[in-house]
Amino acid sequence: QQHLVDSGGGLVQAGGSLRLSCTASERTFRTYSMGWFRQAPGKEREFAAAISWTGITNYADSVKGRFTASRDSDNNTVYLQLDNLKPEDTAVYYCAAARTMSVRPTDYNYWGQGTQVTVSS
Repeated sequence: QQHLVDSGGGLVQAGGSLRLSCTASERTFRTYSMGWFRQAPGKEREFAAAISWTGITNYADSVKGRFTASRDSDNNTVYLQLDNLKPEDTAVYYCAAARTMSVRPTDYNYWGQGTQVTVSS
């Protein structure tokens, strides 16, 4: 069973915006912290952003001020707004769920299937 479903990726020009969504299949995820990770070709998966179930957010330095995480608990959905995108933001983006907020992928138990974000220069 796919507990988390990512969507919203696409191809944009540098400076453009996208909004990624991650919908959970079960209401239990409302009390989970949700993370966003990304993986570029040939690179390790890296932390981008996270939001606790109370709305506390944390961002990687590389995306701070450009990406915004939010959540709609009534609809079991979290969002990642990507603004002022740069070519180096090109990657597959994954949402993930964990009991506590963390920047480490290994702390997350559930993962979405990923959505491709491509930023052209």
